[in-house]
Amino acid sequence: MYQRLYNEIASDSYTAARQREKELLEKGVKLLSMARIRGVKTTESFEATHFVRSLWTTFILDLSNDENRLPDSLRASLISIGLWVLRELDKIDSGESANFDGVIEINRMIADGLQ
Repeated sequence: MYQRLYNEIASDSYTAARQREKELLEKGVKLLSMARIRGVKTTESFEATHFVRSLWTTFILDLSNDENRLPDSLRASLISIGLWVLRELDKIDSGESANFDGVIEINRMIADGLQ
């Protein structure tokens, strides 16, 4: 589902694509914020981590594609950030961490950078 949605985004204009990416990141922030309130290992937590994990997995796949138009250094940095997010989500899901704030902040910063 997310891959199909992301493929639709990729075919839009650059500005529209960035706006849709921003909206998806903001949705992830909202879900994570609700999950933070409800706590680790709740339905809200698993729904939030699933959504954000799917989103970042799609971003990483796109950033890894040689046809991606972003500069190589920016792509590498975003991939590193994405991998960190994925690791944190795994820790949240396992109950090893409750670092919702860190993941929320990163997603907010990336969303704000898409303006």
